[in-house]
Amino acid sequence: MTPAPAPNSSSSSTSAPAADNRRARGSAAPAATLDCLVIGGGPAGLTAATYLARFHRRILVVDDGHSRARWIPTSHNCPGFPGGVAGSTLLQRLRAQAQDFAVPIIDGRIETLQRDGDDFIAGNGRRQWRAHYVCLASGVVDRMPAMEQLDEAIDSGAVRLCAVCDGFEASDERIAVYGPVEQAIEHALFLRTFSRSVAVVRSQDGEPDAEHAARARRAHVALLPPASALRHERGCVVEFAHGEPWRFDTLYPVLGGDAQSALALALGARCDDEGALVVDKHQQTSVDGLYAIGDIVSALNQISVAVGHAAVAACAIHNRLPNNFREDRAHQAQAGA
Repeated sequence: MTPAPAPNSSSSSTSAPAADNRRARGSAAPAATLDCLVIGGGPAGLTAATYLARFHRRILVVDDGHSRARWIPTSHNCPGFPGGVAGSTLLQRLRAQAQDFAVPIIDGRIETLQRDGDDFIAGNGRRQWRAHYVCLASGVVDRMPAMEQLDEAIDSGAVRLCAVCDGFEASDERIAVYGPVEQAIEHALFLRTFSRSVAVVRSQDGEPDAEHAARARRAHVALLPPASALRHERGCVVEFAHGEPWRFDTLYPVLGGDAQSALALALGARCDDEGALVVDKHQQTSVDGLYAIGDIVSALNQISVAVGHAAVAACAIHNRLPNNFREDRAHQAQAGA
């Protein structure tokens, strides 16, 4: 059998850079120093942790339990799950898979991240960890509409959070898109793929520019006034200051989200206009040694994309670390020894 090319071979589309000379030289790092700290335990963070553990690297995952995947009632576009999978179930399986390879996972939130020479020092207010590399997978927090029983509305499909993920499930339903008018029109045009009945419900006062108004008109997307209230009642009921309420089967809020990138920004990492981190082809931010994966990155927010980010970053980090030959116990994680 022909040997497979090395992971950093130019024949691989996910090639990682050669070993980092700064850390490949000199004596082995102290045992207390992690090879990589993974911040965030969503699909991206847990996948990266599993890869790194299988490379026999010393790692730790710190997870605050707020992955946006937990909001998913059932995902039907997550590869490998005919019939779909609940977000909570997927997170449980990914965590169990990581723990099969002895990945240590601590529940909590990293509050500080600083450079100390070539390494990073992370803290949660009670203790600190030193790591050669950090993989930031802390995600995005969605801005939610004011609605009583929001959790139940999401569970029932009366409120949906991702048109790419579940627009198919809303096919032929009466759909409302709730948000600032021009952003809502953009999403409504996308949703016209799935339904003939799509309306924009403004979250605030304001008129669209002429181009957006014309596009909505050509697509037969109704532009409704700002909502005065949203109710979960056999779908979603939208009330207005004047006139009768409208009833929809599904409402998509498009209020944006807050990228959890403050730790990286404090170190000087570049971000886009929405606060999402800008990375290179190996998922490294503009801060050397700091990688970012998943929804915190300026990219398409999808589980399949997030786990792809994780594979790329984990391979890059592994290849930058000193070689950990199997007989060299100083560079082998305890679980793999």
